[in-house]
Amino acid sequence: MHTQSTDQSTEINLLTPSRELPLYSKRILVTAPRNYAYRLSEQIIKQGGLPVLMPTIETCYLSNYTKLDTALERIDEFDWIIFTSRNGITAFFHRMNDLDIPVSVLKNCHLCALGKDAESLLSFCGKVDLIPTESSPAGIVAELAKLPQINDKKVLIPAPEVVGLPEPDVVPNLITDLQKLGIKVTRVPTYITQGLDKNIYSIELNLMRQAMINVIAFSSTAEVESFLTMVNSPSDYEHCIIACFGPYTTANAQKLGMNVSIVSADYSSFEGFGEAIAEFFTLSSSSHSALGDVG
Repeated sequence: MHTQSTDQSTEINLLTPSRELPLYSKRILVTAPRNYAYRLSEQIIKQGGLPVLMPTIETCYLSNYTKLDTALERIDEFDWIIFTSRNGITAFFHRMNDLDIPVSVLKNCHLCALGKDAESLLSFCGKVDLIPTESSPAGIVAELAKLPQINDKKVLIPAPEVVGLPEPDVVPNLITDLQKLGIKVTRVPTYITQGLDKNIYSIELNLMRQAMINVIAFSSTAEVESFLTMVNSPSDYEHCIIACFGPYTTANAQKLGMNVSIVSADYSSFEGFGEAIAEFFTLSSSSHSALGDVG
């Protein structure tokens, strides 16, 4: 397995001929939902790759807002609101807007977001109180554990309602770890994550089975779960290199039987993911050149 180094970031000149870029002629299957897929695709294109879009999940608004509305009505009871995704931020503030709730009600709440998601949070309400050094649920727990009297606090976690798929362990594990600190945690469904119908992807799946896809790029466990419902067996993707966005998605993909070859060490943004995939092929190319020189 190749893990990208964190200190290497190469600026790509968009006028560079594509054949000189590390992902030239490489087809990368992007399984992220469409509101993330375009951002990852941009990074793949910058590295010279050919993104093939096959969102295995989609994220969308709730059909029933009762629980979220109840939480918003008593929002001033919470000391912290912890957002684990950009989708959670968007859906949370859109609902506040629908109900004409001003962002000023959050003035006494501490707000937490991961990595680049903090930019989205800032755009909605103008404040972010915590951006963990490690962009992960474990990073959130580590930072909160340092705070005095954290065991007295009440935390709200806007989370996905997972429909038609096994729920990934990310949010449940976060809740358990926070409860171990003595924190009172309230989880509230804020948006829906659901699988998509594999029948719309006959062309993409055939490309994969014909070994015309070089890499499958997973950015979340839910994408892996849904992908596995779309294939007939591991032989469908045996010719593909598997890339995962960070160690948590990697660990869960491996539990599901995936052989992961690329792990993005920088998982605070998709730029790091694109660089990790590019670095894998750069190193592979260098290795082949070195073997040729020896011969």
